[in-house]
Amino acid sequence: MKRLLTICYCILLLAWGLPPIYRHILSREKRPDGSVRVLTASGEVKMSLDDYIFGVVAAEMPASFEEEALKAQAVAARSYCEYCVNAGKHGGAVCTSSGCCQAYANEAALRLRWGRDYPKYAAKIKKAVLETSDERLRYDGEAVQAVFHSCSYLRTENSGDVWGSVPYLVSVESPETADTVAGLISTVTVSPDELKRVITGVHPEADFSANTESWLGKTEKNAAGRTAAVTVGGVRLSGREMRSLFLLRSADFDVVFDGENFVFTVCGFGHGVGMSQHGANLMAKAGCDYRSILSHYYPGTKIQ
Repeated sequence: MKRLLTICYCILLLAWGLPPIYRHILSREKRPDGSVRVLTASGEVKMSLDDYIFGVVAAEMPASFEEEALKAQAVAARSYCEYCVNAGKHGGAVCTSSGCCQAYANEAALRLRWGRDYPKYAAKIKKAVLETSDERLRYDGEAVQAVFHSCSYLRTENSGDVWGSVPYLVSVESPETADTVAGLISTVTVSPDELKRVITGVHPEADFSANTESWLGKTEKNAAGRTAAVTVGGVRLSGREMRSLFLLRSADFDVVFDGENFVFTVCGFGHGVGMSQHGANLMAKAGCDYRSILSHYYPGTKIQ
């Protein structure tokens, strides 16, 4: 018995004499927060947090992106997972809907998506996840609502102009340009009949009796340069509502009547709040590490 106790004691000394990362690996399976409940299309699945974050990063960010951008995405995804669990969205679980929690891709889906590149991309994303393992963003000691989007033009959006005001989800500069991000600028063309049909479908009080060229009224911009509201047929519609009605890539748009149709010129993709994924990739290409990327897009937060 004494010999057994001595051996156990030596093992403990050896383990706690190792660098922190190895102590973490040895103790990880005993951690109560080492797993997460995920609500998939086929039912609830319990998996390790790292496995879940791997599937989120793979689903949410192109695997071809820079390693530091992938690391930033891993920390943001882990932070947002914790935020969702703490908020009790699904009784302490998370779902795989990007509109509710975060997108998630399993191995079968990724093998289909990446084909022969699966081993290379899987190893790249696993590296980003493991090298940031257990790192989360905090603001005043609390879990961070680390939302993200595909790309913005010049600036990201203030959360207060989309949902509610959050101190670390404020508008910041973002490096994307039409030359560096394919599809940053898009256009949507809508005929007068279609515009009238869509608007009156939700706002029957709209007046389209005047000449077509006078249907568009004042366009209002917010501090981030995005469309706060636009008046159409005498009715004031928010930029978010217009984005939803006409399936625009973002609420950062201008609309004009070109004599035949209404043409929307749209900048960026997504709600615009939090980290721009393409912006993060460009910052990584410029030499920024993931910590700098996260502190830029979530000002005032700290990695714990």
